[in-house]
Parts: sequence; structure tokens; C-alpha cells
Amino acid sequence: MKNFYATARKLLLAISTLPAFLAAPALAVSTNEAFVLDVKETSIPMGHAQFCETRPAECGQNANLVSYENLTQAKWDELLQINAHWNNAIRPINDIDLYQTEEFWTYPREYGDCEDYVLAKRRSLIERGWAPSTLLITVVKQANGEGHAVLTVRTDRGDLILDNQEGLIKVWSETNYTYIKRQSQQHQGRWMELADNRGIILASR
Repeated sequence: MKNFYATARKLLLAISTLPAFLAAPALAVSTNEAFVLDVKETSIPMGHAQFCETRPAECGQNANLVSYENLTQAKWDELLQINAHWNNAIRPINDIDLYQTEEFWTYPREYGDCEDYVLAKRRSLIERGWAPSTLLITVVKQANGEGHAVLTVRTDRGDLILDNQEGLIKVWSETNYTYIKRQSQQHQGRWMELADNRGIILASR
């Protein structure tokens, strides 16, 4: 019962931001700060490299390259449901305590670290028909300097962030993270360095 009320509360909080997303017109990916910019290819995180060794089918080139998903009401509802479900289904614990190793990326059962939430949400959305190229594992830095992983969902309304530490689904530029790198849209086993372009594009106009 406790989990039910927690889930309901998170859904209500997230739904309160819905009109701003769906009422806005579609945005140009390359000219709007609602989308974080890729800079160049960079190193793959150690945990993801090990994950790809055991699951190579999930780390190959995206045969069907979709730039972004159209954020319909049905798609938004799916994001809310998946985000709330996994945030409540998994108990947070770091890899050292759970696996006695610094980094171990895997699909969680009852416990998991931040990247495990991301993997679970990504797989659930892919199973519902979302294009893998629009669901990007992303490494960020928190205000305290610690690393963290979130899921970037590329939509025509901007890059949305699904986060196990936050019930709200936000556009990336509205979060307090520094964005370091994320999966390439072209290849699930390659990573791209990111540019924090908040305010830069608007200032240049």
C-alpha cells in the first residue's frame, strides 16, 4: 500500500508538467537548447563495456535510426508509468555493497545502482515499441561532484530525463546536472561527449 501511494504521488507531480510539453510546437534539434548537443565520440564507461561483453546484441549499430519520438499523449503516459514503476520497484544500493565491485551494470531485480534503473527503463520502453536510438544511457555529474546515470529520451519536445532520484520528468536543461557523455544514437556500444549548451544557443541569436 505504501508503494501504491508513493507511485500515485509521483505520477501526480509528473502530470502537472504535461501541458507545457504537449502544448509546445515541435522543436529543431540542432538549434534549440531543449536538446543537448553531441560533440565527438568518446570512451565507453567501464561498466557499459562489461555489459556489452555479456550482451552484445544490445550494443550494436541501430539498424532503424530514429532521431526522436513524437511525444503524443500516449507516449507521455508510457514515460510516466515506466519511470514511476522502476523508481518504486527497485531499492537503491551501490555496486560495492551489492556486488563487491566498483562498477557492475545489469538489469536489476530488487536492488540496483543508478545505471541499473536506466537499463530497466530503457528495456521496458523498447519492449513497448520505442526506438533504441531515442533512449540513451547518459552519464552526468551531480552538484556534489559525484557521478550519476540517467536515461535521456529524445523527443520532438526536447531531451527528457528519466531519473531514479527524481519523480518529475524534466527537459535536460531544467536539471541540476552537468552532462558528460551518453550513448551514440547510431551505435548502442559507442559513446558521445556532450556540450552543455544551456543559454549558449539563445545568447547567439
